[in-house]
Amino acid sequence: MAAVLLTGHGGIDTLSYREDVALPVTGPDEVLIRVAAAGVNNTDINTRIGWYSKKVSAATDSGGADGFDEVDDDDATWSGVPMTFPRIQGADCCGIIVAVGEQVDSARIGERVLVRNMLRSYVDYRPFECWTFGSECDGAFAQFTKAPSRETYRVDCDWSDAELASIPCAYSTAENMQQRAAIGAERVLITGASGGVGSAAVQLARRRGAEVIAVASQAKAEEVQALGAHRVIDRGADLAAALGRDSIDAVVDLVAGETWPGLLEVLRRGGRYATAGAIAGPLVELDVRTLYLKDLTLIGCTFQEDIVFENLVGYIERGEIRPVVARTYPLKEIARAQQDFLDKNFTGKLVLVPPA
Repeated sequence: MAAVLLTGHGGIDTLSYREDVALPVTGPDEVLIRVAAAGVNNTDINTRIGWYSKKVSAATDSGGADGFDEVDDDDATWSGVPMTFPRIQGADCCGIIVAVGEQVDSARIGERVLVRNMLRSYVDYRPFECWTFGSECDGAFAQFTKAPSRETYRVDCDWSDAELASIPCAYSTAENMQQRAAIGAERVLITGASGGVGSAAVQLARRRGAEVIAVASQAKAEEVQALGAHRVIDRGADLAAALGRDSIDAVVDLVAGETWPGLLEVLRRGGRYATAGAIAGPLVELDVRTLYLKDLTLIGCTFQEDIVFENLVGYIERGEIRPVVARTYPLKEIARAQQDFLDKNFTGKLVLVPPA
């Protein structure tokens, strides 16, 4: 089959498009999926460049194209477990089940499905443990992939394959953050609002009845407002000056970096902060007095309970959300797709389409 092999941590040149890769062999409780489309995500790039290593303190885009000079392979994945190469990445998978293991009902063959990107089957459903599809196991940057049957969800809708492939990583990350932070009908600030996770977070917060204040470049303000944001603040703005101190109930942050302290300044007393990313840099300055004197809650969000993905399937089938697909690319053009992703001149998702 055709697939993209990641041959080691590093730049875009570590991605090798091949047409002689062996098909996956399914286990008894797994399904074989013909991949129809696969989204591009920050986690794919972060894993490729080894950004999760504690030796790296820079923003993602500083090493996204060429990698970093120094990475510790022993802690360069999000889980801290060294990666095995070659690896087929791709956290987002939309496809059709074409074969099943001996313990799986053959009636599943032909189903149009999404694969949960945070897999729990391989760790026996232990709390706060999971594998990322395309990191701890092979993912969707290929013509075929395999996944546990019980974590492969049938989806009935009229969406395109590219739209469905935009859901797993970005939308589950956004839904998980909002569930963990108990977002409701309140004033919510969302950073990185034009990206895949950010645009998902805007839609999902509006679905929960929130007043959404989005942070994005002014060039993308109209597009972000069309997603449901009530107001868009320029990403270089002084948030306290623009919004007022103690004016936000909850923050959904994907950016971190130098401007991070301003997020706590605009949180009200008793406010909540949730994060699942740090694209502007992982190291921030925290005045602990702000944390405890304002009774703030800081929430790190990676592990996802089963209900998160189940919710998303329900939202899709009831027509309550709809992703924005900015562009699609043939799988063999993954280098161009990832460079475009790093350039960030788009709103929504970029999606790869393998050969038929």
